[in-house]
Amino acid sequence: MTGATLVAVTLLCPLQAHAQSSNGLSNLFGGIFSGSSPSPAQPAPGPGGAQPWSGEDGASGHPLMTAAAIREAAGNFDNCVASMWPDAARRNITQENFQRFTAGLAPDLRIMDLLDSQPEFTKSIWDYLDILVNDNRLAKGKEILAKYKAQFDATEKAYGVDRYIIAAIWGIESNYSTQMGDRSVLQSTATLACIGRRQAYFKDEFLSALEILNRGDLQPEQMRGSWAGAFGPTQFMPTAFKRFAVDADGDGRRDVVDNPADLIASTANNLKKDGWQSGASWGYEVVVPQGFNYMLADRAKAMTIAQWEKLGITRATRQPFPQPTDKAYLLAPAGAAGPGFLMLQNFRVIMKYNPAEAYALAIGHFADRLRGSQPFVQPWPRQERELSRAERLELQQLLAQRGFYKGTPDGQFGGQTRDALRNFQASIGAPADGFASSDMLERLRGR
Repeated sequence: MTGATLVAVTLLCPLQAHAQSSNGLSNLFGGIFSGSSPSPAQPAPGPGGAQPWSGEDGASGHPLMTAAAIREAAGNFDNCVASMWPDAARRNITQENFQRFTAGLAPDLRIMDLLDSQPEFTKSIWDYLDILVNDNRLAKGKEILAKYKAQFDATEKAYGVDRYIIAAIWGIESNYSTQMGDRSVLQSTATLACIGRRQAYFKDEFLSALEILNRGDLQPEQMRGSWAGAFGPTQFMPTAFKRFAVDADGDGRRDVVDNPADLIASTANNLKKDGWQSGASWGYEVVVPQGFNYMLADRAKAMTIAQWEKLGITRATRQPFPQPTDKAYLLAPAGAAGPGFLMLQNFRVIMKYNPAEAYALAIGHFADRLRGSQPFVQPWPRQERELSRAERLELQQLLAQRGFYKGTPDGQFGGQTRDALRNFQASIGAPADGFASSDMLERLRGR
């Protein structure tokens, strides 16, 4: 729901993944939310001195992300917005509302830096979980579950979606409505619809935002959120709002910002329509035996729980698996030195909400903690450090030199990099877990 189609997300770069998939997690890590730029053609501070556009070419190298292209498109911004009137009319937006809601729009060019951001350092999976699943958020989540018990009861009955998952999404996306972002959704989506490398995608988001306002579900002041247009406590993109938002209390409006009944039901409706299985878990923490073939730890290699058990996989809690016929895939986010997880269908559903495995793991674990479960049993390899971008780039280059990596080295780790690293690890007799440790970089350097 939060823009899963925007980027290919890697487990090793969860924070960038969340920012680029347009959810509110960037708020938790110093994301900047400024208003419009007074001069679209020049870097200028936003209201209150918010950070301006750098005025530099984007890191992606896309021709529409050069500084000259950005300035040229910004200079044509008014014409670009006006040119969308025929499309708006086809969506039954009145001309009066189109003019009212687009009057005074100006591009927020700082978004161009955020669209192409490539962080020098990333968070490890354990640091990421420590930040998102903490005692303060757990306490607040329990308060929310008690305060809105009637709404959660009604939603579970209507949609069959676990209340703890909904409460976890609410807590992690916006820290229970306290960190939703303060950029205008209209301004952000209009900027991205007219400037930069994702204009077609964001044109649909911008027109969908206008539809929401035209219908009267929300007011412009309610539609404030992330730089990519996600808004509300559970961070709906405008197109996702159109697909999933519901009027749970029958007041004639679908208010996912200030109406808890609509918010909870709409989030549940999203998960249900994405394939949520009622009464089922998202997955299990498991113990992976020594000498295990980590080439099997792949999202595309699902097997039944019973088949995994035959390979020596056991639950970390030592409890039996409740449904041996369930299909799951093995995730080893910290490699052989960390805990393993068997991921079920509901984990894949959470990943449709946001396509980072680290995010989905945080949601599932936070939901379990809200339910009363204990922290993960096995330790993380906290002695490991995340590689810098320069080191990630070097690792890909070294893998390419040895014939393992066929892509273009860019410092961003996806499935292709992990597969290449696994094959290298197998070639030297190391556990082929695809974990990019500093030790593995040293071994690549030494061959």
